[in-house]
Amino acid sequence: MTSEPSTDTGTLFLHPDRNLAMELVRATEAAAIRAWPFIGRGDKNAADGAAVDAMRKFLGTVNFDGVIVIGEGEKDRAPMLFNGETVGNRRGPACDIAVDPIDGTSLTAAGRQNAISVIAVSDRGTMLDASSVFYMDKIVSGPAGHGVLDLERPIGDNIRALAKALGKPVGEMTVAVLDRPRHIQLIDDIRATGAGTRLMLDGDVAGGINAARYETRIDLCVGIGGSPEGITTACAIKALGGFMQARLAPGTDDEREKAKDAGLDLDAVMDANQMVKGDNSFFVATGVTDGGLVDGVRRKGPIIRTESIVLRSRSGTIRRVIAEHLVEKWLDEVPAS
Repeated sequence: MTSEPSTDTGTLFLHPDRNLAMELVRATEAAAIRAWPFIGRGDKNAADGAAVDAMRKFLGTVNFDGVIVIGEGEKDRAPMLFNGETVGNRRGPACDIAVDPIDGTSLTAAGRQNAISVIAVSDRGTMLDASSVFYMDKIVSGPAGHGVLDLERPIGDNIRALAKALGKPVGEMTVAVLDRPRHIQLIDDIRATGAGTRLMLDGDVAGGINAARYETRIDLCVGIGGSPEGITTACAIKALGGFMQARLAPGTDDEREKAKDAGLDLDAVMDANQMVKGDNSFFVATGVTDGGLVDGVRRKGPIIRTESIVLRSRSGTIRRVIAEHLVEKWLDEVPAS
């Protein structure tokens, strides 16, 4: 896909390049820093609102022509960063954008771990628009899952097959799953194999990524989570060389009709390459609270410290960005430690 040439420069930009990722980090850092004063304060809407406002302002300065395919969306009734909104200064490549200023607003409000600020980017027209269906069923692992796992198989069979591929006893397997009433039977089935569970209160993007990373204790991430989070996770999985399958899981007849009108196949089991086409996707995340993926925002005297992770599918690289920000350049809202 190509973008329109900038009227200011006359230059034709074709695809997002590696420099774009570092610009996007500024937006996730801003969202995380603005959300930080609200950690543990019990007001998830205030935290989310601050993060949304900060991310949107920074995205407006980025050299790209972005259209939000996965945004705050109808579910959050967001006035900004909504599906279909254009972002960027329109002087760069044409991109599809997935944003989640805080994946884990409830975690942030409660002061719990694993809240992150996220942006994913791919070439224009390559990111699946699944906004008409709020949820999808997914299974995610590292590279060992290729040719081994299948979303349509019983969870016990998948756990045993992956354990064999990893060369480890089933009893040493750890499976991440959202702690929701809809997963009661799934959790029982996982434990019946002898595997352990890592129950997530929220934040299944981090759960999926950790399942695909070799140095974590999570071997598999399964269950029904948000479809926006699923598409975002797919961008990261492509960069990690991991395995992912998903199927849309509408909860109402109205959602089924909307999906049908949007041309979505509710029976299709999709892999990461079908959710995000091509080999030029980016995933950027900054920690809001501490977690297994990245550390959260911290203040050290006059400095605010952030940690971010940057993944790029084309090069298959993982970069960590540690940044120190002068408090005086940022905000009056950041309290002294």
